[in-house]
Amino acid sequence: MCLNQTPKAIFKRINAFWWKPQKGKQKKTKKIQKQKNAQLKRLLKPTDSRIKDKMRLKRKQAHDPHAIKVHEATQQSSALFFQYNTQLGPPYHIVLDTNFINFSIKNKLDIMQCMMDCLYAKCIPYISDCVRAELEKLGNKYKLALRIISDPRFERLPCLHKGTYADDCLVERVRQHKCYIVATNDKDLKNRIRKIPGVPIMYVAAHKYAIERMPEAYGVKS
Repeated sequence: MCLNQTPKAIFKRINAFWWKPQKGKQKKTKKIQKQKNAQLKRLLKPTDSRIKDKMRLKRKQAHDPHAIKVHEATQQSSALFFQYNTQLGPPYHIVLDTNFINFSIKNKLDIMQCMMDCLYAKCIPYISDCVRAELEKLGNKYKLALRIISDPRFERLPCLHKGTYADDCLVERVRQHKCYIVATNDKDLKNRIRKIPGVPIMYVAAHKYAIERMPEAYGVKS
C-alpha cells in the first residue's frame, strides 16, 4: 500500500503520527486551564453583595490573661543626662546639609568664620558623601559650593547606604552618634531632628548663623 502512495501522502502520514501526542498534551492543558478558570469564577469577590457585614469583620484572637506582657522600649543613649547631651563641647562637630551651604553662599557668609562667631569656639564642619553627591547632581550652578566643601578644613564622612538622599543619612547618623550638631535650613529635616533628644540645630537667619536646642552651660545664646 505504501509503494502505491504519493510522497505527499506518505509525508502527511508520518507528520500525523508524530503530532498526535502533542495534540493530547494541548487538550490536557486546555482542560486544566478551564478547571482553574472555573475555580476562580466560583470564588466570591470581596465586593460581592452576598457577603454580609458580620463576615467582613476580622475575628479577634482570644486574649490570654496569664500571658506575660512585653513592653518594648528604645534604648536611650548613654551620652544623655535627661535632655542634656554630655558629648557636646568644643571643638564642635557640625554636619552640613546641602541647602545650608547654598543659603550661606546666597547670604555671602563665610562658613568657618560664622560658625565660630555663633558658638564662640573651634568648629569642625563635616560633609557626608551623599551631600557632596547632591551638589554634584545640581549641576554647574553649584560649582562654587563644591569648591567651598573641597577645602581641607572640611572633614569627609563616608556613607555606606545606597542612593544620594541626604536627609535620611543625617537623621540616622545623629541618632547613632550624639556628638554632632546638624546645620540645615530644611523645615522637614528640622522637624525630624527635633524628635531626637539632645541634638542642636544650626540654621541661617537674618544674615547670620543661629542655633537652637543648645545647652545653656556652653554659654551659647540660642
